[in-house]
Amino acid sequence: MAYRRAVNLLPRGKESVFSFMCCFQTSPNIINQTNRIYSHIGRTARTIYTSTPLMVARLLSVEELFARRSFQEYLKKMEAEYSQCLREVNSSTIEEQCSQDTLRSKRMKVSLLTPLIQAIQELDTKVKEITETEKLLKDEDPALRELAELEREGCLQEIHDLRQKILDLLIPEEEADLSDLVLEVTAGIGGQEAMLFTAEVFDMYQSFAQLHGWSFDILEHMTSELGGLRHASASISGPQSYKRMKYEAGVHRVQRVPKTEKQGRMHTSTMTVAVLPQPTEISFTINPKDLRIDTKRASGAGGQHVNTTDSAVRIVHLPTGVVAECQQERSQLKNREKAMKALRAKLYSMKLEDETSKRYNQRKVQIGSKARSEKIRTYNYAQDRITDHRIGKTVHDVKSFLLGEDLLDEMNSLLEEFSNQETLMELLGENNQEHS
Repeated sequence: MAYRRAVNLLPRGKESVFSFMCCFQTSPNIINQTNRIYSHIGRTARTIYTSTPLMVARLLSVEELFARRSFQEYLKKMEAEYSQCLREVNSSTIEEQCSQDTLRSKRMKVSLLTPLIQAIQELDTKVKEITETEKLLKDEDPALRELAELEREGCLQEIHDLRQKILDLLIPEEEADLSDLVLEVTAGIGGQEAMLFTAEVFDMYQSFAQLHGWSFDILEHMTSELGGLRHASASISGPQSYKRMKYEAGVHRVQRVPKTEKQGRMHTSTMTVAVLPQPTEISFTINPKDLRIDTKRASGAGGQHVNTTDSAVRIVHLPTGVVAECQQERSQLKNREKAMKALRAKLYSMKLEDETSKRYNQRKVQIGSKARSEKIRTYNYAQDRITDHRIGKTVHDVKSFLLGEDLLDEMNSLLEEFSNQETLMELLGENNQEHS
């Protein structure tokens, strides 16, 4: 996986990102998605946000992408970069002239590029093989032609697999993709109806975590009078949990007749989702001197224990003013551990925002203004549809979607595929810009 970082070591260029994308069309829905690429610790960080309308192109096939001349030129430049670094690393003259840091950097570049270059070379070999095989298809011997056809089919499959492998190697791995996460949901516009929908979405993500075998540990859970949620947060841990959940961040809109509506009128409400990568102890540390830890009695249901024990914990990070609370457990120690986990996620997210972009704030971008018009996804009960406005994708069966199972999983897979193509196009576009 680490070799995907190699792409960040390569020269970059000019042609517009959209020069590689064909068949542009305006979605029937307003598309509010932009995919930003930021350099961060040798990796590329991507954030889908909803501030700028974007014309959506269809996803290109592997074959269409490799047929582009600019894409082929990009691969040739990488091969040239690899060859130059390899010569310098193996040259005793260069070794004497370069500092140890420079030489170490070149060796690392060679190491990171090697898997990609090997895949490109294997692909070139297979392309030559299929050219020779296709000559045999014109042979007069029927048996030889049949054998050549079988060989050709095998080569075509291997070529497709190698091309897909190359594309996968070109997509930079995000540091946060390997993280667990803290999920936050907050009711937006719509009063009690927004809170009821927030509770349904929170349950959907709990089921989604269960589907993937992730742990789902509730940190905060502020309920409303009718059983909805004002705000809730949870720690989610498991393989690829952040990678699969990050596309859920943003404003979700629901259009339906609320339970509280007596005249049967359709209402529009919103709620927001924030997905914060959870750092490890190694990647992020907090100075205990920067913390103020307060304890208080928990509020809400809980019987006699709530009124007699100071188990609720509130932690304030003094330099930033960031606050995290937890009162879910009866044990003050367990509440403190959960509050620290939430605090670490919030501070780590702020750290990533600062390092990846001075212009865009990741968490504000995810949450937005909570307005009805600012949304990433709409759940329309009357039409029984769910529309993701970033990619113009609509599926039906709201009830099944909110179960947090196959339909949500398929939507996330499509968002990831679209994001990967946009990332690749950005990389190719940047490459062209610097070398025009």
